[in-house]
Amino acid sequence: MTRKGKRKLLIAGIVFVSVVVVGLGGALLFTEGERREAKNLPIGTVNFEQLHDGTYLGDYEGGMYKWRANKVQVTVSSKKVTNIKLIEQKEKRPPSFSDELFGRVIQSQSLQVDTISGATLTSKAYLKAIEHALDEAQGK
Repeated sequence: MTRKGKRKLLIAGIVFVSVVVVGLGGALLFTEGERREAKNLPIGTVNFEQLHDGTYLGDYEGGMYKWRANKVQVTVSSKKVTNIKLIEQKEKRPPSFSDELFGRVIQSQSLQVDTISGATLTSKAYLKAIEHALDEAQGK
């Protein structure tokens, strides 16, 4: 390859890398508000002793861009959450994700559980939907 050809190739490579870096930076800036909103999403405390038996639906609208919208069905029996089922989700996650998170809620009978590593924002969105269902179970 000639010196001129190598130079053109180098310039093309620099331009390509620059476009990728600018694109990624723009994407991060575009999604910052959504990520900040989800990170700061408060998960309320629920008094599980005040739950009424039944099956309740709860949803979360998903934040600024609706990326984490979801709907859950929560079953309460003898003042305990006995089952949580994901009815709808905007962000596609494998069933093992929700099973693990929902199992933590059922085991601890609390919404103050550890989120799934690597999916904190989605975990919080699912917990918010469960909170809304449990608000109904308390008659709020």
